[in-house]
Amino acid sequence: MSTIEFYGQLNQLNASLHSFAYNLTKSQEEAKDLYQETAFRALTNKDKFTPGTNFKAWLFTIMKNIFINNYRKKVKSATIVDTTDNLYYLNSGNVSLENEGSRNLFMQELMGIINQLEDSIRIPFEMHYDGFKYQEIADELNLPLGTVKSRIFFARKELKEQMRVMYGDTFAMREKASA
Repeated sequence: MSTIEFYGQLNQLNASLHSFAYNLTKSQEEAKDLYQETAFRALTNKDKFTPGTNFKAWLFTIMKNIFINNYRKKVKSATIVDTTDNLYYLNSGNVSLENEGSRNLFMQELMGIINQLEDSIRIPFEMHYDGFKYQEIADELNLPLGTVKSRIFFARKELKEQMRVMYGDTFAMREKASA
């Protein structure tokens, strides 16, 4: 089959291919895309068409296979793979709410540890936590700037040590992850 004959037969089947594409996709835009992909593949693989066989069936088979492949890609991309033990993500539904109870407990425990610190390091630490700058803390407490910085450092160090005592390896792993 010559190239001119090939293009001629493709043009004759243009309307049939468009309607078949629409029947598959149920969307004008997707049908146009499917037809275009089919025509492109037919033109690039015209040497694989055996003359004397059904040209229309060959084109429809190409179109159907493209549609099936695209459909499988869509389904596969929409699939959620849940590797949790209890299939948490699949069973959670569309709305997922985070329980802040553990975070609230952690903050209560942390505040308890802070309140147990010596006043000399707790007060500068709390002021820094509340947003005061080092110099503002130094001015407020009538302390040298270096003293304020070192007291805040010692408060952090003591908090980390107390957290390691309370939580052990869990806190150490959390601390490494944030570093």
